[in-house]
Amino acid sequence: MRLNELRQYLDDLLETARWHDYCPNGLQVEGRDEVRRILCGVTASQALLDAAVAGGYDTLLVHHGYFWRGEDGRITGIRRHRLGTLLGHDISLLAYHLPLDGHPMLGNNAQLAWHMAWEGKGHFGDQDIGWVGVPREAGLKARDIAANLAIKLERAPLLVGDGERAVSRIAWCSGGAQGLFEQAIAIGADLYVSGEISEQTTHLARESGVPYIAAGHHATERYGVQALAHHLNDKLGLVADFLDLPNPV
Repeated sequence: MRLNELRQYLDDLLETARWHDYCPNGLQVEGRDEVRRILCGVTASQALLDAAVAGGYDTLLVHHGYFWRGEDGRITGIRRHRLGTLLGHDISLLAYHLPLDGHPMLGNNAQLAWHMAWEGKGHFGDQDIGWVGVPREAGLKARDIAANLAIKLERAPLLVGDGERAVSRIAWCSGGAQGLFEQAIAIGADLYVSGEISEQTTHLARESGVPYIAAGHHATERYGVQALAHHLNDKLGLVADFLDLPNPV
C-alpha cells in the first residue's frame, strides 16, 4: 500500500477534519512511499523508534506524536535524535490524537468502555470528547470499579473521594482529561474516570461527593491504537503490530 493511500484511509476513518486539536493529526514525518510493515504504539518515544528500526518496520502509527502546540520548535537534543532516527531509516510517522480518543468504535474511550463492560449512553465536554454511560454489572461501588480497573489495566489506579458510593451513572475520558471532572459532576455522574490527576481534583471529589479514579494516562490509552492495528490487519491486510512500552504514569 502507498503511504498517501494509508494516510488518506486513516484520515477518513478517524474523521480528522472534524477535530480541533493541539497537534497535527495524520502524517507527521514522511518516509518511504511503500508501506509494508507498521509498528503501532501509544507514544513515539525513542524506544519505540528503536524497536521499529530493529524490527524492519517502515511505518510508525501512534496516539502521541510530535509538534505539540506551545512546544519549542527547535530541532535539538532529544527531538533531533528522534527525527534523525526516522529520517535516517526512511520511516514514516502517523499520529492521531483526539481523533483516536473520540472514534465511536476504535477510540480510546470506546475501547476502554468495551474492556470494562461500560455501556455508553452519551457524550459531554468540548467536542463531545467525554463519555457517559452505565456499568453493565449492577450494584457496583466506586471501589469495585477501581478494583476492576486494576485487573484489566494491570495497574493500580488512584481512587479519591467516596469509594463506597454506588455507581449507576459513570463518566470517563482517557488520558489527561481530569479537567472534565466538574462537567461530569454537572451531568449527574456518580463516578468519573480518567488517566491523570491534579492536586485540586482530590478536593473536588471530597466536596462534591463524586469520587474520581486516575487509572493512568498510558494505561487508559493503550486500547485505541491496538484496535486500530487489528483493523488494519483485518480490513487492509497490512502487517500492523502493537508494542506496549510500560509507563507508570
